[in-house]
Amino acid sequence: MLWRKGRQSDNVVDARGQTGAGGGLGGRGMRVGGRGLGLGGIAIVVIVGLLMGQDPMQILGSLTGQMGSTGQAPTTTQTQGRPATGSDPEVEFVRAILGDTEDTWGEIFATSKVQYEQPKLILFNGGVNSACGFASSAVGPFYCPGDHRVYLDLAFFREMEQKFSAAGDFAQAYVIAHEVGHHVQNLLGINKRVETARQRGMRMEGANGLLVRQELQADCFAGVWANHAQRRLNWLEPGDVEEALNAANSIGDDTLQRQSRGTVMPDSFTHGSSEQRVRWFRMGFESGLPGKCDTFKAQTL
Repeated sequence: MLWRKGRQSDNVVDARGQTGAGGGLGGRGMRVGGRGLGLGGIAIVVIVGLLMGQDPMQILGSLTGQMGSTGQAPTTTQTQGRPATGSDPEVEFVRAILGDTEDTWGEIFATSKVQYEQPKLILFNGGVNSACGFASSAVGPFYCPGDHRVYLDLAFFREMEQKFSAAGDFAQAYVIAHEVGHHVQNLLGINKRVETARQRGMRMEGANGLLVRQELQADCFAGVWANHAQRRLNWLEPGDVEEALNAANSIGDDTLQRQSRGTVMPDSFTHGSSEQRVRWFRMGFESGLPGKCDTFKAQTL
């Protein structure tokens, strides 16, 4: 992937090295999607818990009561840090990918005469505070709707290669684009609607649950970004698309459950099966149209 072609974002904040209230992606209290408890975040906690051999219910239990509301910026203290600069290739990569998501979604929102609000991306290690609570690195990358920020410990990329067998720069770009996809959902009011449905008692988990639909839509939005980025920059090299598809396949609920438990339990799905995640990323990548990503109306996921 010729990622250096991408415009580097100024919205990456380096909070690495902070401790206590300020920095890190610790172990709990994060959210990726948007349920009151952190829809997407809960889903990520479950997936990463399975991947890391931890009990997802223990992690989720520690999250309860720590999440903020999904729609507004927080009034609590924000994670501090400095704008990410310098010559660190990993940081430059993150800035390039985030910058191109800004360009892509800025253009897409502009077609509806709406200004795209660019999210901040916080780099941390160890643990971090967000409007969604405190989280450790074990929960993986996440998006917090409460402060409109993406949180990423760069060590997760090494975990992808070593534990998920998902190597490659485009696989890493897919992870960032997926989290930005949750931000897009937040701006569109999707997280609020899912939260309202949860409060009404609608089923969240399961093969057709709202958590799965929300996560698959974020996968599709990541594919939409990849389509627009490729048309604009022509930066993909042979094998790059396969890297992203392999990453999506490696973190499907069925694959993770089979690896950790030896059996698959569809009723507990939170992100979708490997086949579903690949399919919806492909849907976005091949069409480039956000309208093709309405997983909530899809009869077949």
